[in-house]
Amino acid sequence: KDERLSREFSLKGHEDAVDQIAWHPSDPNMLSTVSTDKTLRLWDIRTPQKTVACITTKGEVINMTWKSDGSTIALGNKDDLVCFVDYKTHKIISDKQFDFEVNEIGWNNTDQHFYLTSGNGSIHITEYPSLEPLLQIPAHTAHCICLKFSPDKEHFATGGADALINIWDASELSYLTSYSRLEWPVRTLSFNHDGRLLAAGSEDLVIDIAFVETGEKVATVSC
Repeated sequence: KDERLSREFSLKGHEDAVDQIAWHPSDPNMLSTVSTDKTLRLWDIRTPQKTVACITTKGEVINMTWKSDGSTIALGNKDDLVCFVDYKTHKIISDKQFDFEVNEIGWNNTDQHFYLTSGNGSIHITEYPSLEPLLQIPAHTAHCICLKFSPDKEHFATGGADALINIWDASELSYLTSYSRLEWPVRTLSFNHDGRLLAAGSEDLVIDIAFVETGEKVATVSC
């Protein structure tokens, strides 16, 4: 059986480079994309020839995430402004300007708190939807770049410019394990479907895959 990837269709509409893509958390047909053309587009892959909605964003968005119930999309732009878009109305319902470098963002396991990774190496935890600060956790010795929650939201992982990958207990906010096998800043993280494995990517020419519970290496995938 040929297991190579093949293109089924293309989603065309953005007028510049596409920077982020994110699937709806429960509807397998829906996804969102953001671009340097300063738009958020919603797509239904059953009708790939047209967008469901096109929303003009406030600035150039570099990070995007969905609330677990699919009701809201959070966008973070290059100027450290975070906006929230209502999925049904396709309108920006709130935004907040932060006075520190905001990198990747996401809701916690209850959707009651909103997390922001920052240029000072910390995780900033805020109340949602007010975004009032609750807690700041030192996580990395350099920029904290990326943040990802496991599918069951029992764990979350962070990656930083110090090339470290940290794994945390989401309920206790306790540190579980840390490892570093990449030489360059960790730019992206992804859990597998059951949350047991974590993939990490950087400017290294490999993708590191590890067991979440221990950080032990499972495999490296050459790029």
